[in-house]
Amino acid sequence: SGYFAWVQELVLDNCRSGEGKIEGITEEFSNLELLSLINVGLTSVADIPKLDKLKKLELSDNRISGGLEVLAERLVNLTHLNLSGNKFKDISTLEPLKKLPQLKSLDLFNCEVTNLADYRESIFKLLPQLTYLDGYDIDDCEASDSDGEGDGVEDEDEEGLEGESEDFDEEEEEDEEDVVAEEDDSADDSADEEEGEVNGDLDSEDEEDEDDDDDDEDSSPAKGEKRKRDPEDEEDEEEDD
Repeated sequence: SGYFAWVQELVLDNCRSGEGKIEGITEEFSNLELLSLINVGLTSVADIPKLDKLKKLELSDNRISGGLEVLAERLVNLTHLNLSGNKFKDISTLEPLKKLPQLKSLDLFNCEVTNLADYRESIFKLLPQLTYLDGYDIDDCEASDSDGEGDGVEDEDEEGLEGESEDFDEEEEEDEEDVVAEEDDSADDSADEEEGEVNGDLDSEDEEDEDDDDDDEDSSPAKGEKRKRDPEDEEDEEEDD
C-alpha cells in the first residue's frame, strides 16, 4: 500500500490544477478521511479516485457546474461536502447526491442555485438524508462543531451547573456574613470583658482609697485626743510639783 496509506488528511488548497482536473490523487490514499481542494481551478471532479473512507470533501471556490455522479459512485461514506463558490445553477445538477446515504452537511454558499425560490425547502426535499444546508438544519438551527449532537443536554447541564454555582455563591456569602457577625459579637464581648476588668481594677482601687480615707478619719480623732490634755492630768502634775 505504501506511504500514502498512512495519510488521513490531505490539503492542497490554492495549488493550481492542470486543465481544471484532479491530478496526483490515487486510490493509494486508502485511509484518507479529509480532502481539501479549495481554489485550485477545478472544472470537473471526474478524475477523483475511489476513496471509501473519505468523509469530508472541500471543493469551494472552483468552477464546477455538474458531473457529481462520480462522487456518489466513488465516495460512498462521504458525510460533508462543500461546493460553495462554484457554478451550480439548477437543483437538478445536485440530484446525484441522493446516492450518498451518509451525507449530513452540504454547503452551496455563493452558488447561483441559492437564489432560487424555495431553495432550502427544495434541497431538503431532494436530499432527505441531509441534516445541515449552509450551516443550518431544516428548522434554521445552526450546526455546531459536533454537528449539533447532544447540544440540548449539554446546555441543560451547563444551566443546571450555573444555577448550582449561583446557589453555592449565595450560601458562601451568607456563611461569610454569619462569620463576620460572630466575629463582631465576639469582639464586642471581649471588649466588654476588657472594659469590665479595667473598671473592676479601677473600682477596687477606688474602694482601697476610700478605705484609706476612712482609716485616716478614724485615726485623726485619736491623735487629736492624745494632743488634748485632760484637766485631771494637769491637776496631778501640779500636786506632784
